[in-house]
Amino acid sequence: MKVIKMVEFSDLDAFRAALADMPDVDAAARDGAADRNSQLTKPPGALGRLEDIAQWYAGWRGNSQPRISAPQIIVFAGNHGVAAQGVSAFPPEVTAQMVMNFEHGGAAINQLARAAGAQLDVHALELDRPTDDFTKGPAMSAEDMLAALSTGWNAVRTNADLLVVGEMGIGNTTPAAALAAALLGGDAADWTGRGTGVDDTGLAHKTRVVDEGLALHKGKGDGIETLRRLGGRELAAMAGAIARARSLRIPVILDGFICTAAAACLAHTHISALDHCLAGHLSSEGGHDRLLAALNKSPLLSLGLRLGEASGGALAIQIVKAALECHSGMATFAEAGVSGS
Repeated sequence: MKVIKMVEFSDLDAFRAALADMPDVDAAARDGAADRNSQLTKPPGALGRLEDIAQWYAGWRGNSQPRISAPQIIVFAGNHGVAAQGVSAFPPEVTAQMVMNFEHGGAAINQLARAAGAQLDVHALELDRPTDDFTKGPAMSAEDMLAALSTGWNAVRTNADLLVVGEMGIGNTTPAAALAAALLGGDAADWTGRGTGVDDTGLAHKTRVVDEGLALHKGKGDGIETLRRLGGRELAAMAGAIARARSLRIPVILDGFICTAAAACLAHTHISALDHCLAGHLSSEGGHDRLLAALNKSPLLSLGLRLGEASGGALAIQIVKAALECHSGMATFAEAGVSGS
């Protein structure tokens, strides 16, 4: 596994400093891609958003005619203390069971990763030690938060040229809803969905639990502190991986509601932290559309998915690949000997 030398942040401020000191888009490569796009054998704008995706990707990779050859998908798994309040239709033991399924190749994400030609890596984060119940206090200590951020940071392969991060964790739509509400405002009911399929009574109970967490933690700090108080290890690891990808100029496809909530914590710590990210899809989990709108991210797909596991992001890899194949492989008018307008 090709990764950067292992990094351990000394404290949360060190991670904040790293987040504030990230490379920006390569404007020359982006402009070069735009110039190439204007010469391709098609009417202007005929490939719609695919053209924008190709130019965005080129800018982040510093190459005006790029292709994708080494996409990586990382699934992080964690357990949550708040799950003991019965906010999910499944017990916490399912998290470890699904991790084993990932490792044996039997989950949806294994099939989607293979179809996309992506390397799939799975990281379980202390499943035998759930986070604390955020209705009683912070979900994570600073030390636990740092460990999770570092796990995510160090999980990114340095040779990857596109990254998708996803999660597995019974009960984790509850902290995701709490994070969205704490960062963006509104009531718990505006952000809390059915997750694994709770009924109306379960949804009402879940919403009350999110309300309790908000009453205790809302307004207590920036996005990173909010993630520590209301999030979970797998959410923090996703945030760490997204940040590491930015440091390596690796474009990122965001997965569903939980991944997007984790990413929002970065954006609420540093305003441009997600410029290297696309939204892979719009899930059917309540609040995902509002969360994407708040981050100014327009999803590539809308297929009614709500599985997690990086499944929607994995599907979107093929959209980005197609955009680049058209951009980098299509002939220009001059190359094809075709008369342009």
